[in-house]
This record gives sequence, C-alpha cells and structure tokens, in this order.
Amino acid sequence: MLDARQLEALAAVLEQGGFGPAAQALNLTLPAISLRIKALEAALGQRLLVRGKTVRATPAGQALLGHVKQLRLMEADLVGALQQGPQTGVPARWQSLSVAVNADSLASWFLPGVAGLLAQQHLLLDVVIDDQDHTHEALKNGDVVGCVSTQQQPMRGCLAEPLGVLRYRCMAAPALAAQCRTPSGAVSVHRLLATPAVIFNRKDGLQDAFLEQHFQLDAPQYPRHFVPAVDAFESALEHGMGWGMVPDPFLVERPGHLELHEILPGSAVDVALYWHHWEREPLSAQRLTQAVKQSAKKVLL
Repeated sequence: MLDARQLEALAAVLEQGGFGPAAQALNLTLPAISLRIKALEAALGQRLLVRGKTVRATPAGQALLGHVKQLRLMEADLVGALQQGPQTGVPARWQSLSVAVNADSLASWFLPGVAGLLAQQHLLLDVVIDDQDHTHEALKNGDVVGCVSTQQQPMRGCLAEPLGVLRYRCMAAPALAAQCRTPSGAVSVHRLLATPAVIFNRKDGLQDAFLEQHFQLDAPQYPRHFVPAVDAFESALEHGMGWGMVPDPFLVERPGHLELHEILPGSAVDVALYWHHWEREPLSAQRLTQAVKQSAKKVLL
C-alpha cells in the first residue's frame, strides 16, 4: 500500500508550489518533506516531480495527485455520513469539489443547475475557468474532479458523458451589424473583417470557426478586442466595440441589456460539450455529476 504521509507530502508540494511552502503547510521540516518524496519515488521506482525553479509533476506525479484528491473526498464523505447520524444532531461538514468549466457554461447553465445541490449537501465549489477546448488539461493534471470539455474521448480511468450542444451566434450592436452589410442588405465578409471582433481570450476560437464554416476562410486576419469577462464581453458588443459569438442562452431574456442583432441570421456555430469525470468517484462527486447532467439537459440542445 502507498504511504499516506508520503502521498500528502507530494500533494502539498504540488498544491503549495514548492517544498518550503509544503513544509509550512504540513508543519514539517524541509528535509522531512524531501525524504518523504524520495521514499515515495523509491517505492514506485520513478520520478514524481521535476525539480527546478518551479516544481511540477511528472505524469506519474499527476496521477498520484488525482488519487490523493479522490481519497480526500472519500474520507470527507465517510466522516460526513458518520457525523450526520440522527443521534448526533451534528450538521454535515463542508467539503470542496474542484471543477473546470468554460465561462459561458458556468454562467448560463452550470451554476444554476448545481446551486441547490451545493447548499443541500454542504459542498463548496472551486472553479477553474478555461476555454472549453482546454479544460480537459486540468482533469489530466489532477487539479479537478470533473470538467466541461469539447473533447469526446475520455482519458484512462475517466468517463466522458455527452451533455448537449451549446449554440453560438454572431452578434453585434444594430449600427455595427448594418456596417457589415452591402446596400442590398447582404453580409459583406470584407466589411466584417475590417471591423473589430470582441473575443473572450486568446484561446477562444469561435470567431475563426464561424468564419471558416460560413465563409470558408481559414484563420483570416482581422482586428480584435480581448475581453475576458462574461458581463464585460456582452457590454463591449452592446456598445458597438465589435462583433462576437454569443451563446443562445444569453439571448433568450435580456432585461436591462441593449439590443443585439445577428450578423448572419440562421448561421450558428454548434459546440458539443462533454462532462469528464473519474470512473470511480466519491458519493459527493457522483451527486455533482448527476446535477451537471440534469442541468445541461434542460438548457443545451
């Protein structure tokens, strides 16, 4: 069996960002932390950490970090169940679940769908926000227990369950949308490319996907604003800073928002989403998985 103290030392080094902070967090000396890591590496016969200016995990170290986080959740589930007995009257302990979600899903369907479960089960959410094409990396690194991703194939030991399709439309303020049209009312791709786009961040490829799917343009050049916040992104579109891709759930009800027009009506970009999670997960994570799937079913196509 793996030594629990050695595993906690490894997790502390990776979570705290170094041997010194890990020693402080575990109230141990620096040599004690180092000896536990070396003993664990010797027992497994491979390196778990890449030591340098920054400490990072090897693939084996990442797998062990995920294992430690699973053990913590299982222990929290067990302790919570024991303390929740009818004879104790002790409320359940709060426990934390880390997830990686893209910002659009987080705001439109993820949080509304899991909020009730979190309060009922005394769960705390630790959210890593990343583009849906990159959230899978956080699960691979052992940083989260689940992620919303565009990747269809699960990694070893995990499941990838289809959630549905999040549909995006190319939107702009009315005056700017009109500038992108010819006098006859047709969309001019040359005028569109001369107009700035509003992009969430540098990982966001939705605009390029729109131009490729509907205008057969492969990574064209056009001016870009980067606005990495959902509310500010919408505000930038509403105030005519540029055109951008907006998910359908954000367009259903817009009280207090300015008007947006679809630049190319009926021409959307569909993004298929999947919920990746451990195949063997603690009860609290199982409940989260069910809540995520149910919420997605209500909103996504």
